[in-house]
Amino acid sequence: MKRLILCVAATGILASGCANMSDTQKTTGIGAGAGALAGAAIGSMTGGDRGAIGAGAAIGALAGAAGGYLWSQRMENQKQQMEQATQGTGVAVTQTANNELKLNIPSDVSFDTGKANIKSNFAPILDQFATGLRNNPNAEVRIIGHTDNTGTDAINDPLSIQRAASTRDYLVSRGVPAAAIRIDGRGSREPVADNNSAAGRAQNRRVEIFTGERAPAARG
Repeated sequence: MKRLILCVAATGILASGCANMSDTQKTTGIGAGAGALAGAAIGSMTGGDRGAIGAGAAIGALAGAAGGYLWSQRMENQKQQMEQATQGTGVAVTQTANNELKLNIPSDVSFDTGKANIKSNFAPILDQFATGLRNNPNAEVRIIGHTDNTGTDAINDPLSIQRAASTRDYLVSRGVPAAAIRIDGRGSREPVADNNSAAGRAQNRRVEIFTGERAPAARG
């Protein structure tokens, strides 16, 4: 019982110690920490020896962090590098609630109307992005293509996938493993602006790139 009380108290200390973290870092950190404490409590109640407690803590930490990706120093460095590389381009670089690095790349940077070819001013951004990915063997990448509502779904759905595929193929040509990249196309179904204006349609013709870092697999 005493051990359980100590674990509850430690969870409160862990939460208060996250005051200087971002919300997403708090979520992952507290999740892992709380999981570790819960695991330790289980270990203590199932024998009490240090080996059992340690194993329980390790299992709990993995379970607590499993809800999202890691936001490592490597991810933070890549975010800062991409912010510098895209400054003034209209590309939005953000950290998602799931600890993914997100690049939202509008059509004036990425693709011409009705096209899936990489534009010349998109290539340097992808070059910089590929460098960060090559330095992160645990990275997982999702690329999602979008269109405006001009035309039919029969045109827009494959076009959105082609835009994602072109982006993937460019990254692969720069040394990023193809197995680390998944693609999808949403057609015109997820607009971020009003399709009734030219400016809004330009924002909706876009590609979104998400990168998350998984914990490395345990080695025997």
